Amino acid sequence: MSATALALDHVGVCNRDLAPMAAAYEALGFTLTPIAQQSGRRTPEGPLERFATGNRCAFLRHGYIELLAILEPGLFDNRLGEFLARYEGLHILALAMDDAEANLARLRRGGLAIPGVAPLERPVEGPDGPRARFSRLPFPDAPEGRIQLVQHHTPELVWQERWMTHANAAEALEEVVLASAAPAESAARLSRLAGLPLEPDPAGGYLLRLPGGEGAAGPRAPAMETRVRILPPEALGEALPGVAVPSLPFLAGFVLRTGDGNAAAGRLLAGKARALPGGRLMVPPALAAGAAVVFAP
Repeated sequence: MSATALALDHVGVCNRDLAPMAAAYEALGFTLTPIAQQSGRRTPEGPLERFATGNRCAFLRHGYIELLAILEPGLFDNRLGEFLARYEGLHILALAMDDAEANLARLRRGGLAIPGVAPLERPVEGPDGPRARFSRLPFPDAPEGRIQLVQHHTPELVWQERWMTHANAAEALEEVVLASAAPAESAARLSRLAGLPLEPDPAGGYLLRLPGGEGAAGPRAPAMETRVRILPPEALGEALPGVAVPSLPFLAGFVLRTGDGNAAAGRLLAGKARALPGGRLMVPPALAAGAAVVFAP
């Protein structure tokens, strides 16, 4: 067990409407889970209540992509309305942990006013089916979006084999790119959340390396390093060419490792993706609900 973050767990792409976002990701070759409305507690001691938000997800061998929208307006939206007022796209960055209480103690020792572990749950398939359960430690009021640590208590319910085979052969969430007008401040927040050191990024800004661990981001996840790049806006073009910044800070995109050297993605995304150095393919935000999606061989 560890008192630091271990790996990228998932990213969350947020739009006002779930159906068009899901259709866009299915067109990119992702297999998505059924619609699930979330429930949680506003405070650690508060009652469990139904939230306004719901999702569909693309589960990978390592990590996953969450597509999140408001399903029931008028209920508590857990900041999603605030995020969407800035832009539609990537607003959630979750780092995997395996000991929520140890990480809570570490963060409190560092001076963060975190009230406690925040539970969240959602049905896996159908409102009366089994419920997936999570523990979360969000960084309080982070301007970058919902940056948080996540521990899964029921990983076998969500990482099911039937949802992990994708026509594009995506297998692992490998990297997230964040643009910030104050990259040192954003990087410091992420380093503090993760409990891990920073290093310079080759493009400018900072790099946070997550060491990985077998099963850290899925019950069958391999041990692999994952990364968060925190860049000044003028360096974003080197990582994600042509991506415009709607508002800063901006979670701009993410990188997925494929299992076939991008053969399937190359066929499926012909005419949609931009070729990048190293055989990588980038789907622009306009075709991926506001987030740049890079497929890496």
